Amino acid sequence: MNANAEHPRLITFGCRLNAYESEAMRRLAAEAGLNGAVIVNTCAVTAEAQRQARQAIRKARREHPDAPLIITGCAAQTEAEAFAGMAETDAVLGNEEKLDTAAWRQVAVRLGQRDGRASKPVMVSDIMQAQRARAVPFSGFAERARAFVQVQTGCDHRCTFCIIPFGRGNARSLPLEEVIAQVRQARAAGHCEVVLTGVDLTSWGQDLAGGQRLGHLLAAVLKEVPELQRLRVSSIDVAEVDEEFLRVLASEERLMPHLHLSLQAGDDLILKRMKRRHSRQQAIDFCQRARELRAEVAFGADIIAGFPTETEAMFENTLALVEDCDLVWLHVFPYSPRPGTPAARMPQVPREQVKQRAARLRAAGARQRAAHLRRQVGRALAVLVERPGMARAEDNAVVRVPEALPAGEIARVRITGATEEELLSEGA
Repeated sequence: MNANAEHPRLITFGCRLNAYESEAMRRLAAEAGLNGAVIVNTCAVTAEAQRQARQAIRKARREHPDAPLIITGCAAQTEAEAFAGMAETDAVLGNEEKLDTAAWRQVAVRLGQRDGRASKPVMVSDIMQAQRARAVPFSGFAERARAFVQVQTGCDHRCTFCIIPFGRGNARSLPLEEVIAQVRQARAAGHCEVVLTGVDLTSWGQDLAGGQRLGHLLAAVLKEVPELQRLRVSSIDVAEVDEEFLRVLASEERLMPHLHLSLQAGDDLILKRMKRRHSRQQAIDFCQRARELRAEVAFGADIIAGFPTETEAMFENTLALVEDCDLVWLHVFPYSPRPGTPAARMPQVPREQVKQRAARLRAAGARQRAAHLRRQVGRALAVLVERPGMARAEDNAVVRVPEALPAGEIARVRITGATEEELLSEGA
């Protein structure tokens, strides 16, 4: 990218929260005069995510040799020195700084004053000292039909495999009024669907006055923004779901019947060693109750394959959970040790076994997905057109639609067929 580029270029890894923050950074960097910059928003959830980020940084430098190359995100927060030490990088921003207007202006000034590559700006504060969620004014979502609204960040739990609390800090919630204001702005900008997202979304409100809960937030958003057609939530923790959440799921059709669950495993001893707060049976009971309340609900889940000490019998329990909970959309993570986490010091499963177990989980997930998609054939579905020819159903299924349907709008289509990965509609 040359210095006259119209907008900063974002390379984003990881979660929906990162996607939201990348859009905010695009605007903040442009306002600071960094229109020619390449910004890499990193993820630290796995060692592979960090490897991919370093690879992307080297590629970005080759393709844009004269552009300021700025690194931020969770991996930059937890390993600032390592990223600052890469010859390709020009600046490193922590997770608090990346959403701070003053920090972007300071980076622009310092990059403008630099003599060669001798004084690289590295602005990474102690994330554990952060006390409040930083509100980021809504700034539009380039090339996205859905809008993401960050309502929470950080996590108070300490799962033994996870480095994310050290990248995001402790749990902090955006106040209810600010969430509603951002949802209104997203709808006014033309987005029919809003996704509420956070690091530990189901902990929303517990740090606010009155001990509010996520279900209260959902009910308030739907009541106060009646013009919003679809509301969706990102990953939730079955141990934290409140009764109001379930009531809204049962009674409000505008809340999408798609719940992505942070399950991680289906064996009780492994769950205990992970320091998770739910049991295998609690996960099954939650899915059964949610389906009783909303028959069409579809579940996704995060699952880790090959966690330390996992035996074949323990893995079989996790594999069986895919069918026991009727998990349709699986995100399977082959376990990789994160330095500094308790799980990294536990007896490790051989890498080849980890890969094999991940493959078996993905195959089980593919069978569940294909069966779910076949059940939709013949139905009329409301879909959000995300781009010409491709839409998203309420249950998160990808739907092939006629190219003429305008992106960003909700259309009703009849499902005429299904492949193993997507639905086909009449006229597509």
